[in-house]
Amino acid sequence: MTIRALHVASELYPLLKTGGLADVAGALPSALVERGADVRVLLPGFPSVVAGLHDVRPVAQLGSRFGAPGVTLEQGTLPSNGLIVYTIRAATLYDRPGNPYLNDEHVPYGDNAQRFALLGWVAAQLAQQLDPAWSPQIVHAHDWHAGLAAAYLKAAERQHGRAPARSVFTVHNLAYQGVFPAHQFGQLGLPDDFFSMYGVEFYGQLSFLKAGLYYSDRITTVSPTYAREIQTLAQGGGLDALLRNRSHDLSGILNGVDYTVWNPASDALLENRYASTRLAGKLACKEALQKRFGLAQKSDALLFGVVSRLTEQKGLDLLLETVPEIVKRGGQLVVFGTGDPALENGLKRVAQTHPDSVAVELGFDEKLAHTIIAGSDVVAVPSRFEPCGLTQLYALAYGSLPLVHCVGGLADTVVDASLENLAEDLATGFVFEHFQPRGLTAAIRRAFALYGRRTEWKAAQRRAMRQDFGWGASADRYLALYRELC
Repeated sequence: MTIRALHVASELYPLLKTGGLADVAGALPSALVERGADVRVLLPGFPSVVAGLHDVRPVAQLGSRFGAPGVTLEQGTLPSNGLIVYTIRAATLYDRPGNPYLNDEHVPYGDNAQRFALLGWVAAQLAQQLDPAWSPQIVHAHDWHAGLAAAYLKAAERQHGRAPARSVFTVHNLAYQGVFPAHQFGQLGLPDDFFSMYGVEFYGQLSFLKAGLYYSDRITTVSPTYAREIQTLAQGGGLDALLRNRSHDLSGILNGVDYTVWNPASDALLENRYASTRLAGKLACKEALQKRFGLAQKSDALLFGVVSRLTEQKGLDLLLETVPEIVKRGGQLVVFGTGDPALENGLKRVAQTHPDSVAVELGFDEKLAHTIIAGSDVVAVPSRFEPCGLTQLYALAYGSLPLVHCVGGLADTVVDASLENLAEDLATGFVFEHFQPRGLTAAIRRAFALYGRRTEWKAAQRRAMRQDFGWGASADRYLALYRELC
C-alpha cells in the first residue's frame, strides 16, 4: 500500500534556509516519493516560501486562529521537483522580512509560541480531513517548531476515541527546545491537563520540543551516536530521563546528502569541476579560493576551510586557540559564517595579524559555501556536540578531508587517518577524541603529516569521495518506520 505522510517543518531548501534542517526537509520527502510514498510538506507562509511556490491555490479558510485574523491554507508545488507543499497564510504572524525566528535585534519574536502553535495545529487538522482531497496517515514533525503537532493529534484522539494519524518526531538539535512562559499555555487550545510534568510542562515553563518527545508515537534523531548521547545527563538538555524512558521508541537515522546539489563533477556553483578520477580541477578551486580571500597563492600550503555558525557549540572557540599551530606550520585558514560577536571579533583579529594565512568573512551565501568546501584541503568541524552534521558529508564528497570531534554524526561518518586505518584503506579524515586544544592540535598535526605524503593523501581523498551518504538508505529506514506505525 502507498503510505501518505505529511512532513511539518519551519524551513525547506531552496525556499528558506537557516541551517541543516532546511536541507533535510528539502531532500527527504523527495527521496520518500521516489520510493513510492505519497509525501507532502507543510510550512509557515514566510515571504520566501510563498514567493517560491508555483500553481498556488486555496485549500481551506481557517478564520481567526492564535490571534491572527483571516488565516488560510494554500497548496502549491516546488518548481524543482513538483513536491506538493501546503502553506499557512497568516500575514500578521508570518509576513516579516529577514530571519524567520528573530527580529532585527536578533531577539526571538515575542509571539513565536503562537506562530509555531499554528503550524502544529494545522498539521493535526490536515490529519482530520482539512483538505478533502488528501489526508496523511503519518504526521512527521521536525524540531521544536513542529513539536505541538503530536500534542494536537493526541488531543484529537482523546476527543474522537481514535488517532487521526500516527506521529513521528525528529530531533535535529536538542539544544533548541522552543521554551515559552507558562502563561502562554492558555493560548494554545490544548486540554488543561496537558500542562503537567507528563506533558508540555518543562521546569515551570512550556516546551514545544518536549511536547514532540512526549506525545509522538515514535522519535527519531539524525545519527545513531546522537540517539545514545541525548539519553545522557551531559547531552540530554534536561530531557534525558524522558528520552531514556522512551528509548524503545527512539532511533537514530543518519541524515543524507542530496548529491544532485553537492557533487563536484556537476556543481553549477563552481567555476572548475572535478571528480575522484580527475582531481586537477580541485587544485584550480583551491587557487580560486586563495585569490578570492587574498591569501598567499601557495598551492602547497595546507588550506583549512570552515563554513559554520560561529558559536561555541560548533567548537570555533577551540579552533581559535589552535590557529597559531596552523600558521606556524605554513597552513592557511578560511572561515565563513556568522554568530557570536566575541568569536567573530577574535577570528577577525587573527586574520588581521596573519593576512597571508588567515581570512574571515561574515555572512552566508550558498555559492561561497560551495567554493570553500571545494577549494579547501581540510574542512574543520570541531563541534562540541553535533547531532548529525552535513558539512563533513559535503566535505567527503568534495575530497576535502574532514577534521572532526568524535561526537554524534561526526563520529558515525568520518574515519580517522591513524596508521592502522591508513594501512587498511579506511581513513577518510581526522578525528579527535578529547575536546581540548591539545586534542585538536594533534589532529591538525596528523593532517599536516598526511599532506606531506602525497600518494597517501590522494588515496584518502579518493576514498572520501567514494563514500555514499545519499538519502537512499535513510529513506528506506523512515519508510520501514512508517509501515510499522501504519
